[in-house]
Amino acid sequence: MIGALPLAAIPPEDEALRPEIRAFLREAVGDIPPERRARSWMGFDPGFSRKLAERGWLGLTFPKEYGGAGRGAFARYVLVEELLSAGAPVSAHWIADRQSGPLIQRFGTEAQRRFYLPRICRAEAFFCIGMSEPNTGSDLASVTTRAVREGEGWRLNGAKIWTTNAQHSHYMIALVRTSGTAADRHKGLSQLIVDLHAPGVRISPIRDLAGDAHFSEVVFEDVRLPADALIGEEGSGWMQVNAELAFERSGPERVLSSAVLLDEWACWLREAGATEAAEALLGRLLAHLAVLRAMSIAVTGRLVEGESPIVEAALVKDLGTEFEQTIPAVVADILAQPGLAAPGPLMRTLAYTAAMAPSFSLRGGTREILRGMIARGMGLR
Repeated sequence: MIGALPLAAIPPEDEALRPEIRAFLREAVGDIPPERRARSWMGFDPGFSRKLAERGWLGLTFPKEYGGAGRGAFARYVLVEELLSAGAPVSAHWIADRQSGPLIQRFGTEAQRRFYLPRICRAEAFFCIGMSEPNTGSDLASVTTRAVREGEGWRLNGAKIWTTNAQHSHYMIALVRTSGTAADRHKGLSQLIVDLHAPGVRISPIRDLAGDAHFSEVVFEDVRLPADALIGEEGSGWMQVNAELAFERSGPERVLSSAVLLDEWACWLREAGATEAAEALLGRLLAHLAVLRAMSIAVTGRLVEGESPIVEAALVKDLGTEFEQTIPAVVADILAQPGLAAPGPLMRTLAYTAAMAPSFSLRGGTREILRGMIARGMGLR
């Protein structure tokens, strides 16, 4: 059964990070137009990531011996919340900092930790995630990409799809089959680190509805990997990837994808004079956001306690992405009313967010998959 989700609070020492982060962001992204800031964790800017690294804000939770700051998950929560609320271009380091680094820290060898974690902290190693595959839909367990032992290493064949920033990344952590067949489902799955510049790796960007090409298909043709490409135990990939998804599904990024649009719309309402109906709608959205934020912080509290709240994270992700999709829909309805003349930046921000909104409930696990997980966690199926 799904456990209780007690409320948690961000500790004062972590809240104390906000003024410095906000001052930095005012200087770093204050002049970027809102239609570009709306891309935020899809905005690829290695230079911005290096600026964060110089301040010790990448790998914030990694141990100091690996180049990190040794802070807790709540410190990173504050940082991420401020970055996304401001619409900072965080995509370059995003996966490495949020998922790949913590995964390596938890399951990797000491040699892997010492090689990859300092490079992540210096914004010198960008990662992407190799989970989804062509022709498998949302059924992650039906992985067919295969790695077989060959000599002192591995030989990899197969394909991954919808891989964010593969064409810009240095490495992929791929979920692959190392034994058995797709019919074995969760058994025989392992995770390998793939050097994306290795011979036999072919990356084909995929353009989305907004005209960006941050997704890719990645094909592996007899890619040779060293023995130490394996993360954790062989055959433990399913357990490891579920632990990884708890990081992906529960953070503030699952409620703040439409934050720049909401902020721009609220600013325009203050300037133009909001109607009573618009004020009431804005109030409902902000109240909804406050509840989702409290749930997200509560999941972070569980992670801090060393737990793996997979079902609770899925619940936050499902409710959060529904909220994110609601914002462009209701803002579009309001701005479509006769006599309203919204400024160009607001309309362009709306156009981008509305184009991307369908993807909010796909990335990180589709709504149908998540609701199945939640139902099982509640004992309903």
